[in-house]
This record gives sequence, C-alpha cells and structure tokens, in this order.
Amino acid sequence: MERREEQPGAAGAGAAPALDFTVENVEKALHQLYYDPNIENKNLAQKWLMQAQASPQAWHFSWQLLQPDKVPEIQYFGASALHIKISRYWSDIPTDQYESLKAQLFTQITRFASGSKIVLTRLCVALASLALSMMPDAWPCAVADMVRLFQAEDSPVDSQGRCLALLELLTVLPEEFQTSRLPQYRKSLVRTSLAVECGAVFPLLEQLLQQPSSPSCVRQKVLKCFSSWVQLEVPLQDCEALIQAAFAALQDSELFDSSVEAIVNAISQPDAQRYVNTLLKLIPLVLGLQDQLRQAVQNGDMETSHGICRIAVALGENHSRALLDQVEHWQSFLALVNMIMFCTGIPGHFPVNETTSSLTLTFWYTLQDDILSFEAEKQAVYQQVYRPVYFQLVDVLLHKAQFPSDEEYGFWSSDEKEQFRIYRVDISDTLMYVYEMLGAELLSNLYDKLGRLLTSSEEPYSWQHTEALLYGFQSIAETIDVNYSDVVPGLIGLIPRISISNVQLADTVMFTIGALSEWLADHPVMINSVLPLVLHALGNPELSISSVSTLKKICRECKYDLPPYAANIVAVSQDVLMKQIHKTSQCMWLMQALGFLLSALQVEEILKNLHSLISPYIQQLEKLAEEIPNPSNKLAIVHILGLLSNLFTTLDVSHHEDDHEGSELRKLPVPQGPNPVVVVLQQVFQLIQKVLSKWLNDAQVVEAVCAIFEKSVKTLLDDFAPMVPQLCEMLGRMYSTIPQASALDLTRQLVHIFAHEPAHFPPIEALFLLVTSVTLTLFQQGSEAEARFVPV
Repeated sequence: MERREEQPGAAGAGAAPALDFTVENVEKALHQLYYDPNIENKNLAQKWLMQAQASPQAWHFSWQLLQPDKVPEIQYFGASALHIKISRYWSDIPTDQYESLKAQLFTQITRFASGSKIVLTRLCVALASLALSMMPDAWPCAVADMVRLFQAEDSPVDSQGRCLALLELLTVLPEEFQTSRLPQYRKSLVRTSLAVECGAVFPLLEQLLQQPSSPSCVRQKVLKCFSSWVQLEVPLQDCEALIQAAFAALQDSELFDSSVEAIVNAISQPDAQRYVNTLLKLIPLVLGLQDQLRQAVQNGDMETSHGICRIAVALGENHSRALLDQVEHWQSFLALVNMIMFCTGIPGHFPVNETTSSLTLTFWYTLQDDILSFEAEKQAVYQQVYRPVYFQLVDVLLHKAQFPSDEEYGFWSSDEKEQFRIYRVDISDTLMYVYEMLGAELLSNLYDKLGRLLTSSEEPYSWQHTEALLYGFQSIAETIDVNYSDVVPGLIGLIPRISISNVQLADTVMFTIGALSEWLADHPVMINSVLPLVLHALGNPELSISSVSTLKKICRECKYDLPPYAANIVAVSQDVLMKQIHKTSQCMWLMQALGFLLSALQVEEILKNLHSLISPYIQQLEKLAEEIPNPSNKLAIVHILGLLSNLFTTLDVSHHEDDHEGSELRKLPVPQGPNPVVVVLQQVFQLIQKVLSKWLNDAQVVEAVCAIFEKSVKTLLDDFAPMVPQLCEMLGRMYSTIPQASALDLTRQLVHIFAHEPAHFPPIEALFLLVTSVTLTLFQQGSEAEARFVPV
C-alpha cells in the first residue's frame, strides 16, 4: 500500500516541501489530541492535523495510517484525510490515476467490511466522493459497478459483511451528494445520473427487505439506504414496492424507527404529489396502522404512537390538496383526517405523558387552507364535510390545553412547564386560525359550553375546563374583531361569576378581559363589571404580568370612559407601586397604563394626580442625589427615572397617538396652557441636573435621564417646545464633558422635531454644531492614537 506510484495527486500537488507531515508525527499529534489533558496542546494538535490533511503528503500517510496494525482512531484519521483530499482537492489528481485510486478504495472497503465500522463509513464516504467527481463521464455506471463488485463471489469477505459494506456505500452516496461542493452545472448532471442509477439499487433493496432469511441488521441497513435515496426526489411510483415493504417492517420493533424514517422521507418528497395514484394506494396502508396505534396508546408506548402519527401527518400534510382533489375518494381521505384527529387528541398531558399531539397542528392549518382555496362550489361541499370535523378539533384542542391537577402540575419540571406553555400558544394560534373557517358560530359554541359549566349543578366544577374555554375565547379575541359578536356581553356577564381559586385560571381571566378591551371601549357600561377584578388582581404578585398588562390595555382603549374610575385606579396603582409588589418591567407597564389614564382627564386633575403619584419618587430621588454614588443607589435612581419616562411615554393630553376615527369621535378639547408633562419636567429639571453631575460618567444613568426627555419629545412633539432651550444647554454640557450615545440619540430627536421651526433654531443649531465638533475631534484623536501603533 505504500508504493509511491500509487499515491494519486503527488505529481500534481506542487513542489511544497514535506514539512513534518510524516506518519510518525501524525500519530504523535493524534495521541496528543485524544489523550493530552492540556486543552491548549489539544487545540494545537487539532490545528496541525487539519494542515496535515490538506497537505500533499496526506496522499502518502493516509494509506499507511490504514494499516491493520493501527488502532481505529488512527485508521479513521487516514480515511478522513483521503475524503478531504478527494472532495476538496480533486483538481490535483491526474486523470490517469483515477482508476488506481478507485481500486485502492475498493480494496480498503473490502478489508474494513469486517473491521471498524466508523473507518468503513469514512472510506465509503471517500469512495462516494470519488464517484460523484467522476460521474457521469469518467465513471458512467458507478452505482451498478459498486453493486457488481460487492456481489462478486471470489471476495475473501463473507456475504453478510460484503452486503453490509455495499449498503453502507450506497447509503452515504446520496448523503455525500447533498453536501458536496460540486458546481451547479455538475450537480445537475450528477443528479440526473443518480436518478437513472437508482434502477440498480431499488431491486436489490426490495430483494433484501423481502427475503425472510435476511438478518435484522441487513434489513435495517436496507431501510436506511432507501431513506437516503428517496431524498434525491426519486419518482414516488418507483418506490411503491419498497414503501409497502417498509410498512410491513413496522410490525418488527427492531425495524420500526428505520421504517418510519424511510416512509416519511418517501412521502414527504416535494415531487410526490404528482403521483396521485400511488398516494391513494398509501391511504389504506396508513389506515391499516390504526390498531397498532391504539394498542401503543393503550400500553403507553409513546415511541410507536409518535412514529405512526408522523406517517399519517406526512401523508395528510404534504398532500391534502392532491387528495382532496380526488372527490370520489373523499371518504378514505376523511378516514385519514379522523386518524390524525385521534393523534391530536391522544390521551395524556403534553409533554409529560405524550409527545405526539403537537405534530398534528400544522396539518390542520394546511387542510383548512386547501379547503378554502377551492372554487366556491367545491368549497361548499367540503365545508359541509369538514366544519363538524373542525368543531370536534376545537373540543379536542381545548381538552389538550387543560392544565393537570394542581398536585400533578406541582411535580412537573420547569422545562416541562415551559414546553406546555409553548404548546398552549400553538393551540391558541390554531384556534385563532380555525375561526376563519367556523366564524361566529365558534364563539357561540364556546359561550354555550362556558355558560352550562358555570350554571350547571349536575357536574362537579372543574377550574381546568373553565380555564380552557376562556383560553379559547381569549385566543380568538386577541386577534379577531369580536366587537360585533352577540355573545361577548354574555361572556362579560359570566366572568364575575367564575370562582377563582387558582393562579392559572386567574391569569386567563385577566388575559381574556385584556383581549376584550376594545369591545369594552365600545360598550363602556360593562367596564364596571370587570375593572374591580383587575384592580383586585393587581395586588397579587403571582398575577403580575396578566393584571398589569390587562390594566394597561383597558387604560389605552377605554381611557375616555375611565374618569369616573380614575381616582380608584390611581390609588390602587400607587399602593402596589409603594409596596413593590411587581418586578421592574411590570412597574414600567403600570406607569404607562397611568399615562394613558391621565391623558383623558382635565389638566387640573392630571396635575393633582401627577403630584400625588410622583412626589414620593421625587423625594426619594432628592435623597439619592445627595448620597455618594454606589451600585445600590444607582439601581434605585435608574428605576425612578424609568418610572418617570414610562409615565411620560403615554401621557398625551393633545392625543397625538389617537387614531383618526377615535380622535374625531371621542377626543377631548385640546387644553390651553402649559402641558402637564412640561410642568413636571421643569419642576424636576434642576434635580435631574444634580443627579447627572454625580453620575455623568455612568452610561446607564445618563441613558435613563435621556430616556425621560426622548420619550417626552416623541409623545408631546410641539408641546415640548418650552423645554427646548434648557435641554439643549444641558445636552451640550453633557456631551462636551463625557460624550455618550444616548445624548446623541436625544439630540437627533430634537433636531428631527424642532430644527424646521425658526423659533427653536438658535438652541438647536448651537447644540448640533457643538455635538458635531466634539464628535469630529473624537474621531481625529482616535485616528491619531491608531496611527501611533501602526508599524513603520
């Protein structure tokens, strides 16, 4: 194996010196890579070995590393080096050495057929790469030749070993094609050639799979090989016999996973929908798995139920349009749909007792899209067939969305709870989508069920069932306009009757009220039915996100109808803020909610509420401004500044943010006199300057200060004008002393809004010139500093 004339590529590889890429040094480096405890030495060895694989000397040492006396790790490196040389440096190999290289690889693969499997695979990948580079001109019948050579009776390897080696080679060939670096024009030629060559592969695979004498290891390899080849978009009709054999193999537990993979890959080919007759033959095969599926579910065999579900969904999801088009076969397709429905409703809680139902959700989107894409007459027929199916789907999904018992849920890990949360979001999205098919009848259906549940004395009360029905309502109301639904008034009336003794139920009640906030704006008489629930929930830290976000939605959508409740809302909000019940982000949302609320009040009322709301924070800030800077008081300062900026983000007495229709119908008269936000900013301006003087070198504090003014400018627009001169002066001093990005962002906002108004031009111009000058000086200093380090 070490004859120099048999080292392909040596002549064409250039005259680079051998460096230290000898067999001995490669072995030393491999020993260092595998066994040296020092990570730096490992990294150095790995880098050196990568250079060795790319070197011309790799043609020589690779074959030597494959000698029988070497350990598998060393042999594996030799095989990998050969693959790299063939796949990346093909142009270095003289054409007269192709046959020699091919013969050597066949010899090595035959030898390793009864040796190390990882080395065998790598050698097969190397020969596959060689075949792809030679096809179709230099090696037109590559695959047929491989089959013939490995079936030769005079081989020293036993027939099973040869068979497994051949199957490994045939398996890696399409995989190598998918990842090869062939130019696009070559890839197209090779793909065509491989499509023809599958005629030499599939009969062999069928024979091996159907032979009763074939051992399990061979049949499993056959299935993997078939799975690999179908990804080359082999015509589905050419796969019929193998697919049927794979279905039969599903009864063998050892072959089950490989069979599923092969069937799913075959069915999922993009081109498969052209072969409708073959697809129709597959439906009975899939339906024939129903007993095995039910048995698996009964026995808690999640792997088997998961695999069968994958097959059913692959057929339904990829080909629903093609199968729906076959109107005369509507009953068999409906049977497949019902089988997928069984998979959706598989007993147990996802992801703890089952992991299958989530696979089906995309199918229901696809089926609905395909039904609604038909012309009116055909669509009407399918709507009649499938509307009951989709109503059943809603029931199944809401059952799957139900929480387990409190006791059981307490044993779930945090990861399982998070997966269940995401699963419920997917269900929510599906319900929202299904509304397009079922329309208002879906809301009526949910409302009737909820009404019966809350008023019936016959059945024991289930908070999980109540929560799931509300969750269904919320899912739809969040994105669909339910303002004209005749069941929402009844739902709002039912909500106060719900016995809330559970955090999950309380959360969903809050989110449902939030989702109906636009409807409440059109029906303000109902606000008093639900607002007390929201204000009560504000005091519960476990309901922090749901209660605060719901109050924010109500204050945004219903602000013109909230003045009678304003005093109560402000009082409750102040109380929870002072008690520090909520985390920082929820405190910020709460301030935004109060900003929306105050926007609809008279100016005197706004100022009065602002005074009581922010006075405690201003007093705290005054105290903090006197203290020596340290990490704890920095957090308190940033928090207070954040509260103020979030309040000013939404406090808009001029109603700039209202949409046109709303502003025409509902807007209050624009108040005369100074804007309340400007009044407050002017009052605290000196205090903010004092804070800045101590914290000017801290980017976080500076950013928090700038955010107050930036958000106020964005909200108030022209109303911010009285603050422009003093803010420009402060910004100029800040940026001249310690330039920071947040000051630049605020300057940009001021320039954007006020630079076109002559009255504000002088302070804006002065600030712009100063900021530009300071920034240019910084760049110049940076260039000079960099130049000092440039070697001459």
